[in-house]
Amino acid sequence: MSRQFDLNDDGLVVIIGSGAGGGTLANELAQKGIRSVVLEAGKRFTMEDIENDEWGMFNKISWLDQRNLVGPSRLAEDFPHLPAWIVKGVGGSTIHWAGVAMRFQEHEFKMKTLNGAIPGANVEDWPLSLQDLEPYYALAERKMGVCGTEATGMPFHGKSTHYQVIEAGANRIGARCEQAHLAINTRPFDGRAPCQVTGFCMQGCRFGAKWSTMYTEIPKAEATGNVEVRPNCMALRIEHDRDGKATGVLYVDADGVEQFQKARLVAVAANSIESPRLLLNSASSLFPDGLANSSGQVGKNYMTHVTGGSYAEFDHPVHMERSTVVPGIVKEWDDNDPSRGHVGGYELEALHLGLPFMAAFLDPGAANGWGRQFARSMENYSRMAGFWICGEDLALETNRITLHPTERDPYGLPVPVVHKADHDNDTRMRNHAYRMSKELFTAIGAHHVNDLPPYPASHNMGTNRMHANARDGVVNQWGQSHDIDNLFISDGSQFTSSGTENPTLTIVALTIRQAEYIAERMTRGEL
Repeated sequence: MSRQFDLNDDGLVVIIGSGAGGGTLANELAQKGIRSVVLEAGKRFTMEDIENDEWGMFNKISWLDQRNLVGPSRLAEDFPHLPAWIVKGVGGSTIHWAGVAMRFQEHEFKMKTLNGAIPGANVEDWPLSLQDLEPYYALAERKMGVCGTEATGMPFHGKSTHYQVIEAGANRIGARCEQAHLAINTRPFDGRAPCQVTGFCMQGCRFGAKWSTMYTEIPKAEATGNVEVRPNCMALRIEHDRDGKATGVLYVDADGVEQFQKARLVAVAANSIESPRLLLNSASSLFPDGLANSSGQVGKNYMTHVTGGSYAEFDHPVHMERSTVVPGIVKEWDDNDPSRGHVGGYELEALHLGLPFMAAFLDPGAANGWGRQFARSMENYSRMAGFWICGEDLALETNRITLHPTERDPYGLPVPVVHKADHDNDTRMRNHAYRMSKELFTAIGAHHVNDLPPYPASHNMGTNRMHANARDGVVNQWGQSHDIDNLFISDGSQFTSSGTENPTLTIVALTIRQAEYIAERMTRGEL
């Protein structure tokens, strides 16, 4: 159990959120002797709560609080109240993620330098480089148990039937296909079992083979006696003194009672919708536009990756469900080559959707799943192989999180409004990915290829971005607010660009690096 700290203890770090950023930060600080309280809006799940049931687990763990998704996009049309597919609970979206753990490429930290100003976009360089982050990537890979890396020495998961079909198609068209680096054990590691290949990675791993702060970082942090986790506690606002220094967090506890936890330092790790929402809700006379918002960038530059799906039907069974969710990745187009008609790269991640989710996402606009082709595709499910497109999503100021002027949630807070629209570059990239997917599948005999539109975003980035200059970003290279020294952002909302890769490994690497910085500054009395 967590140690209990006093509400008036102003020597604590208060961490809001318990996922890849918040859970990791709590443990990293705890191992250095720094005490913290973790406020988590959701409940605490046990391993017994995890079921191999797609819709059952979606309804059990997802963050389903009211949100309004607006903007001229297919996503807003199909899912107007579900912009993001993330988890509300201790462990955050590390319960749900597929385990894909890849490093950013060097060029993805310097998209503005590489491509110049892009009309209609708000692209900037990160204030750090791949070289700066490489040592922390290695630490993150070791911590998380990423297969196929020097950090762990664990072998890859092996080539499933689904992978072999994808690899054969890639070979036919001269494309590069690789086994996926996954934070899923291929042998016992860190006291956790190896993968049992049940295929329900995104519903939570019943065996603990997949890294999740739910049963790795959080219990380790609590075991030190330096961390208290408070589930079912919704942060309402961050308070500050007359000098603008953060003094603590006002929240509603599990009994519905408002509490105020004093703090020496506040770290926000509530995902790219809730984190800027909290800063905007914390507006005051000193910070009338919201905390840490002198740049006006809080809430702006919301990125989700350029996504979509491509699922081919064959004459013979594939049984894509008999593997990890993502067994391999086609990386042929993951570089920055404007000659393709778009800047930034994308990957084709071999990804199996279970039959219930395939029925929901194959054509969300279809009238309750009716239609001859829809029915035929469902009948061919066992003979399907497919990709999820994951590409560089350009930052746009107009893609943003704002507060609804009238609608309130049960806590009395304004409901977040998420505006998401495609840049022309996104559309060109997605269409290129659809074409290449069809070429790959056709080369190995597919008789029909379904193009799936984007579905609710698992990858949420931007909205509190890093920048070297306070006028252009919310935080510096350490995730520290430009405006408030003892306020940090510790999640994917600090990303300056989305990159092509899944974000979790980068969030963990940044958090390990951030924890070092915080500990050093606290030791010197500078925080």
